[in-house]
Amino acid sequence: MPDAMEGREAVELLARTRAVITPHLRATVESLPTSMRRVALDHFGWERTDGAPPGARAGTAIRPALVFAAATAFGGRPEAAVRAAAAVELLHTFTLLHDDVIDADATRHHRPTARTAFGIPDAVVVGDALLAFAPRLIAEDGHPAAAAASARLAACVVELRAGRQADRAFERRAPHDVSLDACLAMAMAKTGALLGCACALGALYAGAGEEEVAAMDAFGREAGLAFQLIDDLIGIWGDPGHAGEPAGADLAAHGKSLPVVAALGSGTPAAVELAALYEGAMGEGAVREAADAVERAGGRDWAQLHAADRMARAVDHLAGAVPDLTAAGELLALAEFVTRRSG
Repeated sequence: MPDAMEGREAVELLARTRAVITPHLRATVESLPTSMRRVALDHFGWERTDGAPPGARAGTAIRPALVFAAATAFGGRPEAAVRAAAAVELLHTFTLLHDDVIDADATRHHRPTARTAFGIPDAVVVGDALLAFAPRLIAEDGHPAAAAASARLAACVVELRAGRQADRAFERRAPHDVSLDACLAMAMAKTGALLGCACALGALYAGAGEEEVAAMDAFGREAGLAFQLIDDLIGIWGDPGHAGEPAGADLAAHGKSLPVVAALGSGTPAAVELAALYEGAMGEGAVREAADAVERAGGRDWAQLHAADRMARAVDHLAGAVPDLTAAGELLALAEFVTRRSG
């Protein structure tokens, strides 16, 4: 299938997904106490506290779209998994609210974060509330897969947070004190776990067997790692006007993203320069020098090649679970979409 066609298919699927899950997200938000509701409404862009006209944030809805696409791949009805898809998006939203606090991020998608607009306590408690609603949405849908889906969702939360904790811990370590294997494991937990969970939930709601569900989880995890690799590249070299977040922020925080760790372990003169930069304060000039050193040390090329390799592994898992890949066209289109991003 040509890239342009896959891109259009993914964009259309994401638009349909947002339209289907938004009523469930809004109903959840409207059920919150008033003081918490206003924070959530602002975060989603449905009501603005900064005087700007309402307009939903530019979230992609990739994770709930994966739920629907996985259900379709196994001959299931996507509409049966609507609550599960909305639950996945609530869990994702919880991570965004908390991660903005952890990283002290002032903006997201060109808008003030909840942490900035309302303060840390409000951002944290609203994130907690949305997390609590995620398993409730699944529990109330009455589907035979609900219990297994809730258990997967709970396990995913723990893994996501463990990955996030490792990510922050790496920032405090010396440049050569984080191995590439450890960084890959961190990224798999921080990002891959939720994409894997989304795919597994879709398969569960379609009545897939245990081995097929496991294969879908593996597909999502590998695609998630490719997603994180591209995200890391955008974080260093992307257009901040398009991405909505400042380029180089992770470098400034001495983050050990995958391209950085690959560069540090390259044994090149540029790796030595990068390590020296990471030992000191990172002003704007140092951030530019660090980005250049990562590229000269091969970190950028490695990340691009490794993202392609991880997507190939993802497709292998998918082919094992869905031998006729034409049935999994939406999953493949979404995977292609997330690895073709440039900002």
